Amino acid sequence: MSGHSQFKNIMYRKGAQDAKRAKVFTKVLREITVAVKTGGADKESNPQLRAAWISSREANMPKDTVERAIKKALGNDDTTTYQEMRYEGYGPAGSALIIESLTDNRNRTSAEVRSYFNKFGGAIGETNSVSYKFDHLGYLVFPKNDLSMEAVFDIALEVGAEDIVEIEDGFEIFCHLEKLGTVRDFCSTKLGEPQAARPLWKPKVLTPLPVEAGRTLLKLIDVLEDNDDVQTVTTDADFPPELLHDFE
Repeated sequence: MSGHSQFKNIMYRKGAQDAKRAKVFTKVLREITVAVKTGGADKESNPQLRAAWISSREANMPKDTVERAIKKALGNDDTTTYQEMRYEGYGPAGSALIIESLTDNRNRTSAEVRSYFNKFGGAIGETNSVSYKFDHLGYLVFPKNDLSMEAVFDIALEVGAEDIVEIEDGFEIFCHLEKLGTVRDFCSTKLGEPQAARPLWKPKVLTPLPVEAGRTLLKLIDVLEDNDDVQTVTTDADFPPELLHDFE
């Protein structure tokens, strides 16, 4: 099990940036609302809520904010219904993008996403027009906690993980999407609570971009992420080294 974590630079949930935190909170709260309405308020028996709860910790969301969101979702006052939507398209220089959203108005969201692509020289495609370029996997991050790569390897292998990557402050574990809950729960008993546990679109091959195309793609991603309906944005772009600071 080995691999290069370069694609980690193309995950755009910028929870550590104060300027983005409100947007991130909005997206996580929407995940919590959908999870509670779908499967109830017990995260131990509701895998979707457990995943949203982990996302809230990843975003450093206060516990009382999460509890208020759960209580609100349980009430009858909030009648908003969110629908999962996925958009696929091409950005500058042939880069591929997958955008996942939770929206209460699919026509509005579709129009807005299309307008962003048009503004920055991209093009929306049909469903599955670019997703074949990605593997849809389960993705987890566990802190190091003085654990060795060998120890984590043995634990993850036992439960059927597909790949493990050691990063500066932890370990990334990849698995088949349908095994995400099983791998998360088993590894949690051995490694502690994960810092992240979610589905992930992992590019099979990265698409190299020249500098100007990379800058344009970053602008497109920024406007997509600023949209409250957009949950995640993933691309197969391999950005030039001089632009990598934009991901820090």
